[in-house]
Amino acid sequence: MKSKSKENEILVALAGQPNVGKSTIFNLLTGLNQHVGNWPGKTVERKEGTFTHNGTTYRLVDLPGTYSLTANSAEEVITREFIIREQPDVVVALVDAAILERSLYLVAELVTLPAPVIVALNMMDVAEQEGFHIEPEVLEAALGLKVAPMVAAKNVGVRELLQDIDTVAHDDHAYKDHAYKDHAYKDHAYNDHAYKPKRPEIRTDHREVLEEIERLVAGCVPAPYPQDWVALKLLEGDREITKMMQGCLSDEQWEAVHDVLRAHDDALVAVAGGRYEWIGRMIRAAVTRPRAGQIGLTEQLDRWATHPLWGLLILASILGLIFWLTYTVGAPLQGWLDTYVVGGLADLARVWLAGGPGWLVDLAADGIIGGVGSVLTFLPILVIFFAAMGALEDVGYMARAAYVMDGFMHLMGLHGKSFLPLFLGFGCNVPAVLGTRVIESRRARLLTILLAPLVPCTARMTVVAFLAPAFFGSAATLVSWGTILLALVVLALSGVLINKTIFRGRRAAFIMELPLYHLPNLRTIGMLVWQRSLSFVRKAGTLILVVSVVVWLLSTLPAGDVESSYLAHVGRWLEPVGRLMGFDWRLMVALLTSFIAKENSIAVLGVLFGPGEGVGLAATLAAIFPVSTALAFLVVQMLFIPCVATVAVIKQETNSWGWTGFSLGFLLVVSWAAGITVYWIAHFVGL
Repeated sequence: MKSKSKENEILVALAGQPNVGKSTIFNLLTGLNQHVGNWPGKTVERKEGTFTHNGTTYRLVDLPGTYSLTANSAEEVITREFIIREQPDVVVALVDAAILERSLYLVAELVTLPAPVIVALNMMDVAEQEGFHIEPEVLEAALGLKVAPMVAAKNVGVRELLQDIDTVAHDDHAYKDHAYKDHAYKDHAYNDHAYKPKRPEIRTDHREVLEEIERLVAGCVPAPYPQDWVALKLLEGDREITKMMQGCLSDEQWEAVHDVLRAHDDALVAVAGGRYEWIGRMIRAAVTRPRAGQIGLTEQLDRWATHPLWGLLILASILGLIFWLTYTVGAPLQGWLDTYVVGGLADLARVWLAGGPGWLVDLAADGIIGGVGSVLTFLPILVIFFAAMGALEDVGYMARAAYVMDGFMHLMGLHGKSFLPLFLGFGCNVPAVLGTRVIESRRARLLTILLAPLVPCTARMTVVAFLAPAFFGSAATLVSWGTILLALVVLALSGVLINKTIFRGRRAAFIMELPLYHLPNLRTIGMLVWQRSLSFVRKAGTLILVVSVVVWLLSTLPAGDVESSYLAHVGRWLEPVGRLMGFDWRLMVALLTSFIAKENSIAVLGVLFGPGEGVGLAATLAAIFPVSTALAFLVVQMLFIPCVATVAVIKQETNSWGWTGFSLGFLLVVSWAAGITVYWIAHFVGL
């Protein structure tokens, strides 16, 4: 079978476990020549880029971080299916030199697939720091693979890795058809060397069983899957391969295979045992371990970072710093952008279109610039969030934060990695949803996305801070904290409810990987901030544009004023529901327009109840509505559907209109139920 690489283009796959520096190497090689999207039909991120070396163009695909190639997750299936079906010219297996024993398990599986493998031995400096001494030449001889020692964060070893890729890719390209014609278990000679990987073997007591399985499936394995690899996966009990072969074999053939598998249900241990024996031989040959009793830097720091008490205090301090940066740097920049950039552009639009129809001026200034401008104002907060999270992830601390919070988050059916995205929701729900990308489990990530809008963001708290003093006077602070606490209680209860009903109480297995500490790579963090910010502007911005124009039209047509607009008609149509909480149609419209931005509630109330905002508006509202209505309005505002920017990223991150609709429907029900309950309780106690 011929390679699927484009003509004059070499296809290189970059594989490795999480936290081994794949993003750093990918960014070093491709720079800005990269594209970020999702794998077809998956929410797993796909990164692809190109680079040129020695006159040859290389297409580099960054495969999802994975610990093995068994079909336990979407990442594992994507990685192995890509290598088998796309047949890359080279697979670069990136391993962490400081945790080489754990990292080599993935290599043990990669060398059984039909593609030449190069081992990139990253973080050599961290390994030395922890007391490990590795001899790359000895490891290369033991593995039968090219090994490139590297310190990617300092751009050390990248040139040597490129040379190895170039050598293996061109040698393999020359013999590609022959190599794939008769799968890679047979060594194939190259111009300058032979690709002779020392592959792990199954434990001796099960080798005859493996040969029997291979004999039974011979001639029935669909291309391009290697027959010997399929037999091995059947012994492991791999769900995807088992399902595939059940469909390919006749009932009699499958029954024969199943009888063998049933008689050897301990075969998984034999397969894994063979791999660990292979890893042990590699380690004994090439690695000198630290002397007994030597304590590395990581262990010293973790005595504090993972301590049940000090770990929480350290985490609180770090999150407090991020919160402080968001408020002291991000919020003023957001206000500056809103006033001078978005407001300035709107003023310019009014000047440039002064001679045109009034509706066109308002559409451009209020509908398009005002709506899409909200995307731009989010950028300071997003940049701070992405930079902070990128630095914490790159230095190795994020896993410690997840470890410290894991026990608490389990109460809501989540694990520790969900805590940080939810915490950032206090600043803005948009980065909270985007931040769920650090969660590997699809179920946990989805549940975190559904809960993120219940975290009180600064915009919701702005509305509460404006209205609470007018209705509650000196008790405003207590009421404000009470509404925030209520939102958090609802979040916790919703997590329990959704997990028990929608996800049937299941939890994904959570393997807590604690990578060694190392210095962050500024280039990698910068690329992450750039890519994710640009992705938000592109994807969320288009949806916000459409919704902004639609809402503007509804608030303007048919006569040009809000009170007689279609939006007002909708408010009056919904007024019977609002009456259950003491709301009239104007409060309903204020809630509806908060869909664009939560602060819109105050602006719309100012238009509907008088010319001024500020104290005059607050006093007017306090004179018209009883305290029970005000309390219900604050509660509903705190729990209501999020702004359109958050909805856009929910759609983007779930890749599903179904889950996006469920999120909106769930929040509508929860907010109305809470508002009605609070209103009638307050009404009966005489408020």
